[in-house]
Amino acid sequence: MGRGHMPIGRRERAKQAKRERIMTAARELFAEHGVSGVTTRQIAHRADVAIGTLYLYASTKAELLIMVQNEKFAAAIDVGLAAANATVGQGVLEPVIALIRPVVECLREHTENGRTYLHELVFGDPAEPYRQAGLALAGRFEVGITGLLTRDAHIDAADAATLARVITTIIHISTTATLYLHRSDEALLADIRDQIQATLAPHRRAA
Repeated sequence: MGRGHMPIGRRERAKQAKRERIMTAARELFAEHGVSGVTTRQIAHRADVAIGTLYLYASTKAELLIMVQNEKFAAAIDVGLAAANATVGQGVLEPVIALIRPVVECLREHTENGRTYLHELVFGDPAEPYRQAGLALAGRFEVGITGLLTRDAHIDAADAATLARVITTIIHISTTATLYLHRSDEALLADIRDQIQATLAPHRRAA
């Protein structure tokens, strides 16, 4: 047997099982009622763990939301990158939109949860482990946009990084502003597309 595949012990398996039950319970309840309509006690009850046990895995409801949303965010980025890489020879706008689409849909799957998630990442304690993981995902998303922009010979690496920061800001505002909550995903994505196109236009004219 290879040394790199040591079996995990019973205690570790029990911890993993409890964490998965907590994650499943939080995911279901947040989807059903939104983050404001759920308590940590309800999550603990559905997960069949004591409230004290739940706090060993996440000390606040916000941390539980971040845990759940991080998984969704990571999956959306994976889908978006795969879609973007399939848009060969279509300039940079189409690949960027292909990457953005599943992320926007993820954030708007339940608008309250998506808005709260972004708010917690921006304004919460960046040293908290789950927020660190979420911020790392946000960085991965931004790096993905940067890489797509550098496909354009007229956009250098430094400008691409700056433009990616601007584009993520556009997405953040578009998916959190109360003014835009009534819009469908398609309408919102069309507006984001127009904003990105306008942001990239100076580089195209300079070329």
